[in-house]
Amino acid sequence: MKDQAKRVLKIEADAVAALIDRIDERFEQAVEMILDCKGRVVVTGMGKSGLIGKKIAATLASTGTPALFLHPAEGIHGDLGMVTRGDTVIALSNSGETEEIARMLPSLKRLGIKLIALTGNTDSTLAKNCDVVINVGVKEEACPLGLAPTASTTATLAMGDAIAVALLDKRGFREEDFACFHPGGTLGKRLLLRVQDLMHIGDAIPAVSEATLIKDAIYEISSKKMGITSVLDGAGKLMGVISDGDLRRWMERTEKTGENLLAKTAKDIMTKNPKVTNREALAAEAVAIMERNSITCLIVTDRDAKPEGVIHLHDLLKAGVV
Repeated sequence: MKDQAKRVLKIEADAVAALIDRIDERFEQAVEMILDCKGRVVVTGMGKSGLIGKKIAATLASTGTPALFLHPAEGIHGDLGMVTRGDTVIALSNSGETEEIARMLPSLKRLGIKLIALTGNTDSTLAKNCDVVINVGVKEEACPLGLAPTASTTATLAMGDAIAVALLDKRGFREEDFACFHPGGTLGKRLLLRVQDLMHIGDAIPAVSEATLIKDAIYEISSKKMGITSVLDGAGKLMGVISDGDLRRWMERTEKTGENLLAKTAKDIMTKNPKVTNREALAAEAVAIMERNSITCLIVTDRDAKPEGVIHLHDLLKAGVV
């Protein structure tokens, strides 16, 4: 069993490796044709090639190239209406003689559609009717009977990925663009969510004045459940913060010195020049600040250094940013 599995992987790996020497001017023509496309890329294929085609179309769509999949059997029964002038079609067929695809060719030609073939037979009907032909033929299938599409579908998929990545690079596609198409994924959350999307605002912001007694500052910290409070001057600007950690350290200090902690004011024990963020910052940037400084909360300030929100590590965890 293990020997058979190794044989399959070796055959499929060789099939993909053989494609490297076929990246030539025809590959470049295909990429340029898609870049020049004014419409969408329509990928079509029958059977196992169709399943590969769906994946190629999905990869193109998620990397900046508008694409869809058209089932050729449905295409010859009305769904060709999905294809419009200005589109480009990528047709997948190992034999190049798939009946349903061949029957679509005249209609596509009448529309003036540019055609790209990914086929294992460069002398086939499909190849002869396409503008660009990319050879994805394989020496042998991994199936011991030579019947089930295995190495051939793997090679086609790999070539589709090569086309998609080449297009991505030519378009200058960025992580931020990818995230826009994947808002539900972890990357989307990391790159799209901003501090303003998660921060607590209004009465939820813990805040005391510099003259506030520590017993009242403790109540503010406890009631707002952030483990921190901002300390503001008379103009409402942030002067410092008091955290649970600050209180513990001052309790240890006053036990040694005999000072009365509760008689002190917020200004006496606050941490000056605290780490802050702004509402437009990426949530991922807020996480980075917290990690660098071993803190769990950030005050969100405006341009005048006035608090307009607060964001806690728990908010970032719940949102999947961390």
